[in-house]
Amino acid sequence: MQPDQLIAQLKNKDEAAFESLYQMYGESLFGVIYTIVKDQTLAEELLQDSFLKIWKNANTYTSKKGRFFTWILNIARNTAIDAYRSKSYNEKKQNLSADNFVDIIISNEDLGSKTDAIGIEKFVHKLKKKCIKLIDLLYFKGYTQKEAAEVIEIPVGTVKTRLRKCLSDLRELVKE
Repeated sequence: MQPDQLIAQLKNKDEAAFESLYQMYGESLFGVIYTIVKDQTLAEELLQDSFLKIWKNANTYTSKKGRFFTWILNIARNTAIDAYRSKSYNEKKQNLSADNFVDIIISNEDLGSKTDAIGIEKFVHKLKKKCIKLIDLLYFKGYTQKEAAEVIEIPVGTVKTRLRKCLSDLRELVKE
């Protein structure tokens, strides 16, 4: 089936065209989604969500928006990024059992020679309070810049500028 014909049939809600679309692009879209979320089950769910969005929004596609594959790829990619940035996904990552990290700690004989979160944290506490808060949210608690901006109640641009300054100050402290 030719892409233009497939798109026309998809816009007419032809289920056979939808099935063909899934057969043609499912594996590629799954690969993109999995690369972002790194979780097989979640990637499978997000692939289904992506195809539902493609089905529901097929009428909005025009060739002016670019190639059809690029359009569906962006839908899948954005679905995965939204899931990755979601609060529930981040909480799942943050609440991992300490057992997952035992091997890492045991295999690292000389923890003092490595720059790890524990070693850096003592330098962070020497920074200004606004830097401490920002670095704590972004690096120790896993917030996005947008989420940190909402918590601190400042614009995202200010978060980015302040973070650059804070990291520069931190580098100077570590050098001393």
